[in-house]
Amino acid sequence: MMGKRRTTLILAALAAIGPVPLSAAAGEPAWSEKAIKQRVDPASLAGTIAGKRLEDLAEKGRDLFEARFTTLDGAGRPNATQAIVPTAPRRPAEFVFQRLAGPDANACSSCHNEPVTGGAGGFVANAFVSEGFESAHFDTLDAQFSNERGTNHLFGAGLVELLAREMSADLAAQRREALRRARDAGEEVRAELSSKGVDFGRITAFPDGSVDLSGLAGVDDDLVLRPFTQKGVMTSLRQFTVNAMNQHHGMQADERWGTRWTGMADFDGDGNSDELGAGEISALVAFQATLAPPREAVPEDEAWAEAATRGREIFAELGCESCHRPSLPLKSLSFEDPGPVDMAGTLRRGDVETPATYDLATLEWAKRLPRNDKGEVMVPLFGDLKRHRIADSRTPVLGNETLAQRFVERDVFVTAELWGLADTAPYGHRGDITTLDEAIRAHGAEAEASGRGYAALAEADRSALIAWLKTLRVGE
Repeated sequence: MMGKRRTTLILAALAAIGPVPLSAAAGEPAWSEKAIKQRVDPASLAGTIAGKRLEDLAEKGRDLFEARFTTLDGAGRPNATQAIVPTAPRRPAEFVFQRLAGPDANACSSCHNEPVTGGAGGFVANAFVSEGFESAHFDTLDAQFSNERGTNHLFGAGLVELLAREMSADLAAQRREALRRARDAGEEVRAELSSKGVDFGRITAFPDGSVDLSGLAGVDDDLVLRPFTQKGVMTSLRQFTVNAMNQHHGMQADERWGTRWTGMADFDGDGNSDELGAGEISALVAFQATLAPPREAVPEDEAWAEAATRGREIFAELGCESCHRPSLPLKSLSFEDPGPVDMAGTLRRGDVETPATYDLATLEWAKRLPRNDKGEVMVPLFGDLKRHRIADSRTPVLGNETLAQRFVERDVFVTAELWGLADTAPYGHRGDITTLDEAIRAHGAEAEASGRGYAALAEADRSALIAWLKTLRVGE
């Protein structure tokens, strides 16, 4: 009788408390140890997405960017490596986390967090690009096994990808025109390649349809600009996201590790399938693509403002703008996802009936961007999206890697965009340079003249240049 009475009292108490709240989307309780509380329906992502709807999607992406994935979500990859092509390891992973071969974090924001979510990371958050050693079962910082890289910020990343798309299209059109002229004339045609004022060398087209690419400069043979990572080897935010989710978290996107490409629902053998669908990846892309670009702040301190004005002039006088272009013109703020040049294993336009188009022009920060007399948006990135040789035997500091990545020479890197510089120390490819003065002096090879010119300046002029660089801030 006592047991029956106790049960009745407990049930009555629970009824008085009311129902326990559950996650509206997936039926997960609010205290669930699963980090992904709500899935994103990819069928809802088609056509133009603008204004509040775009902001809502980006907010879902932010939630995923800040989520601390657990094994219940699929974190970890015991039977897969960090390689971009689905690859099984030579032996099962011995540890859940590992710095060299990964996974090395359980949230994007574990590294991209300075000064805020989506930002850069300190030296402690360095990433290891283990080309050729993705199956390593030991940890080491030895440069012969991995390229150690600092964590870049992502602010303005959507604008950067849009610029790269337009520039790639320009170069492809110039190649087609050269081939047409060669075919019509019956003789070889030499063509200079450039886009938005940036020179990418030259090609020679022949009547038989072949092309001599030996004169190209700063771009791959397919003429596709790859603006992401310090080497400039990632085409799009989508490709970058799919790769990073697997490498750093062991969270695998169906569009690459799913049944279509691998024939397996659970390629990494962790007991979880459908870890990240196309909807989740799209939300993450939307979050990154909508991050406001950094700005040039006006110091309240009069002495600082005066020094910065002089520093901006010195920046131009030193020839820094030959690579760190103050701005590049952008014709359209319509960000299609998936994009036009994504690789196999990343969702592509042909994989969907209608791609989503994120209308960045409807965001408040986009309305404040300057435009030229053609109505084009002037993107103030202080970069050129082109690869350059930045180190040599006289000035080797920035050529600190011993492994080539994706056939890009070891001392060649894409120009670092300077916007946001003031909030993203430390500097250098490895994040081991603590001051801007040291970073400028480290410029060699193609940038040697500017680096030496800076070193030869009077102390007051060097200080003025630093004063201006310190105005390039993250945030709206």
